[in-house]
Amino acid sequence: MSAYSKEDILKLVKEEDVEFIRLQFTDMFGNLKNRAITASQLEKALENRCTFDGSSIEGFSGIEEADLYLHPDIDTMEIFPWRPQQGKVARMICDVYRPNGEPFPGDSRYILKRTLKKAEKMGYTFQVGPECEFFLFHLDENAMPTTISHEQAGYLDVAPLDLGENARRDMVLTLEDMGFVVESSHHETAPAQHEIDFEYAEALKAADDIVTFKMTVKAIAKRHGMHATFMPKPRAGVNGSGMHVNMSLCRDGKNIFCDPSDEHGLSREAYCFIGGILQHIRAITAITNPLVNSYKRLIPGYEAPAYIAWSTSSRSPLIRIPSSRGEETRIELRSPDPAANPYLSLAVCLQAGLDGIINGTKPPKSVDCNILALNEAERGLLGIERLPRSLLEAIVQLEQDALIREALGEHVSNRYIDAKREEWNRYCAQITDWEINEYLYRF
Repeated sequence: MSAYSKEDILKLVKEEDVEFIRLQFTDMFGNLKNRAITASQLEKALENRCTFDGSSIEGFSGIEEADLYLHPDIDTMEIFPWRPQQGKVARMICDVYRPNGEPFPGDSRYILKRTLKKAEKMGYTFQVGPECEFFLFHLDENAMPTTISHEQAGYLDVAPLDLGENARRDMVLTLEDMGFVVESSHHETAPAQHEIDFEYAEALKAADDIVTFKMTVKAIAKRHGMHATFMPKPRAGVNGSGMHVNMSLCRDGKNIFCDPSDEHGLSREAYCFIGGILQHIRAITAITNPLVNSYKRLIPGYEAPAYIAWSTSSRSPLIRIPSSRGEETRIELRSPDPAANPYLSLAVCLQAGLDGIINGTKPPKSVDCNILALNEAERGLLGIERLPRSLLEAIVQLEQDALIREALGEHVSNRYIDAKREEWNRYCAQITDWEINEYLYRF
């Protein structure tokens, strides 16, 4: 049941002097889109009568099915704290519908909702806590983003080493003004790299929060004369940015991943959920690591996982079980990056985990050593395999995985695969500075 009514929204807009309302949604890749309306058109929007041209959004619809409708989720109504206090700007996240009233199958939010309903039928609610990393870089003289930063701060450093501390503080305060419960924020390992963590939430809210978080971080960074980027690996030679996803399932308000009688404190459902994700992780990677650039993060030596394994202690495997137990028992998937579409990422992870529970999929033995310190032969003896090494390899795995394609639906899976193959082909046609420096004078 909604926390707000339509009357509540109309009253809020009038009392708070809101002039513009952004009706937001994401495209297939998680990029935020919106149609802005004035307060005079709000009632029309709340009656689900606002349309847009779906044929102009990549991965949506062709010109024969161009008209799509925005249905605002009134519980996502939020006034932007960084906008003017007179004639304020607010937003509502929307679901996308066809003219006949059916959900549009290319809507990422609908895809997650559909998978959550599957979990609900099994008696589960899916809880998620993301850990979002990003870089803060300087702008050039034309206010265009660069990859330049003059700071040399590292993990948990403070000002004056941490030149982004003031911007990060403003980000946290703004997020709190918008209703976020921020658990912590800090400087990350690489120079100019930061992390802000917010509390666990039901999966749909968590995905909405990730989209809102990225928008807010970028807006506040710009006010500080910087550019915030969620590109996975913007600089060579340093750690890339991840978006670790902490996951748990609840039934009747209780965390079902906990079992105090088990040696690791994990339930059968937890083991099977891990098993399901590991079984389908190669296809999942095409969604959670969606860019050519994503795979330059997933290499040994930079703290990102490169191998398919799980552990209750080591941070080197793909899946880690943090030490907290009881109601805080959770599975941490460490491979996703912040360029991923959060709705699709959570949908495919949940689909794989539920499949593991349904089929009783047992994970391999926990690997509690540093996988990166093992050689290929040692990893082979332990049955540890690599994650996909490139976007193309991940897309091939997605093409072959019927379960993950089912989670996405035919509409999105076909368009997503086609778009990512085209992205790979464009990348392969480029001549990089590395190639020039490596080969031009030698051959």
